[in-house]
Amino acid sequence: MRLASKLTCPRCGHAETLTMAENACVVVYNCPACGARLTPKEGDCCVFCSYGDVPCPPIQAEQHCCSSPR
Repeated sequence: MRLASKLTCPRCGHAETLTMAENACVVVYNCPACGARLTPKEGDCCVFCSYGDVPCPPIQAEQHCCSSPR
């Protein structure tokens, strides 16, 4: 299980590696570089699944994450 994911802002390209919680979804992330408010893309459960290079821990474990069945 990988708990670090590089989150990349689709607006400005700013990237930073963040540690993901194993038991909570991050559904809003504000880019520190441009201020863009990132939310999950349709069908994704969290910003890591949409904009990260590693999906969130529940998805890695092939489980449901929050309210998004996969």
